[in-house]
Amino acid sequence: MPPTLPAVAALPQLGLRSRTGPLPDATVVWVAVSELEDPTPFLEGGELVLTTGMRLTPANAAAYVSRLVGRGVAGLGFAVGVIHETVPAELLAAAREQGLALLEVPRPTPFIAIGKAVSRMLAAEWYEDVTRAFQAQRELTRAALTGPGALVTRLARLLGGWALLLDASGAVQHAEPPSARGRAESLAPELARLRRRSAASASLAVPDDHVAVQRIGLGGRSRGFLAVGAAAPLPPTAHTIVGAAAALLTLQSETPRTGRDLRASLAALLLGRPGDGPSVPRGPVRVLACAGGTAVLDALESDPAGEHCLALPLDGHCAVIVPDEAAGTVEALLSGTGPIGVSATSAGDPADALRQAEEALAAARHAGQDVLHHADLPGQGVLGLLDPGLARPFADALLAPLREDDLVDTVRAYVAANGQGEAAARALGVHRHTLRSRMRKAAELLGRDPDDPAVRAELWIALAITSNHGRRIGHDGDSQSGPPALA
Repeated sequence: MPPTLPAVAALPQLGLRSRTGPLPDATVVWVAVSELEDPTPFLEGGELVLTTGMRLTPANAAAYVSRLVGRGVAGLGFAVGVIHETVPAELLAAAREQGLALLEVPRPTPFIAIGKAVSRMLAAEWYEDVTRAFQAQRELTRAALTGPGALVTRLARLLGGWALLLDASGAVQHAEPPSARGRAESLAPELARLRRRSAASASLAVPDDHVAVQRIGLGGRSRGFLAVGAAAPLPPTAHTIVGAAAALLTLQSETPRTGRDLRASLAALLLGRPGDGPSVPRGPVRVLACAGGTAVLDALESDPAGEHCLALPLDGHCAVIVPDEAAGTVEALLSGTGPIGVSATSAGDPADALRQAEEALAAARHAGQDVLHHADLPGQGVLGLLDPGLARPFADALLAPLREDDLVDTVRAYVAANGQGEAAARALGVHRHTLRSRMRKAAELLGRDPDDPAVRAELWIALAITSNHGRRIGHDGDSQSGPPALA
């Protein structure tokens, strides 16, 4: 509440003293200093008028008081020891007779000190109102996450009154308290006027109630109405709170419209007509497997690029279907959320694209990379075409004799050196004669000549296949010995 006259008079630093008895609980909206015989043309009402009585005489004192009372000032502060040593008797008598609160201002107290004190009290009140409105908006926003009913309940409690949410026809959707439903009928004429005028709000007074009505919805069409009421007129802060509630309800009423395309796309997919879904990406797409979880969803919702994507949270990551032309933009948008695996461009089976993206994500996590494309994984050439179910038995059977004699690493180094014994020996850290002896033994066990390029190719494939134990082959570890320097 704004400062009252008793609150101002009670400030000890001002030394004000009431000369007309107990002070009324009048609101002080401002301090006005005037020596005019008739200051009322420059007043709005509610002011604490300060004067030294420069133009005051016994003859005009009663008329002066009458004009101030008629204007609705909060009170009169009269400075003593400046023009008049004491409050003139005629002024004091008129103030008492006409009900004007009169404060005696001591000589040491300058008028500006009173003005500053009231200004600080008004600023504190304004700050309190802003804080109260901000806190109320937070509470309403939190309630809105639960639904319109919770919001209406919270609003009524914040206002200390009642609240109704009505649909476009005026039917009650939510009421707090439930007994407030009975007020809807009396609001029907006002709702009709709001519809005709397309006005945003209206205020009206009914017996025992001060009511405010807000229209819900954007544009000219009403999606509903919010009505609130209290026993006393709603202060400005309350109107701000009601406006915030109406805005949240409008947002909720518009949200289903934004979800129409997604629901239509889901229906199109279920009906086997994905091409008719408005939100189904057209043309080639990529799938991104993102480790960022909900951060990925938040990032997509915060940027216009996310409007063209479809995201699905999965166990441990999030899959995002992205139009191929927007893939680079979306990768940059999501790069700060965690590692990302990106599939190749796909115009066919999205499930295969998802598999590629998940494989790229696993490799990105292992390598500590932010973004990794499936096409950049090692061994995506011939090895990527092999069926693991057929390739692994071939590799295991070919390398089994070498494992028994612990010759796999020797053959691996020989194959990696492309059959150059000197280079392979250096890679293994053995003498070339030792390497030659081991390779003769390997050739006997294999029944094949490792110097034949075709045999070395088979051995390289077998070694690459057995380097990984996952579902796919040809990932990191295809060649566990680094490329040796050739002699």
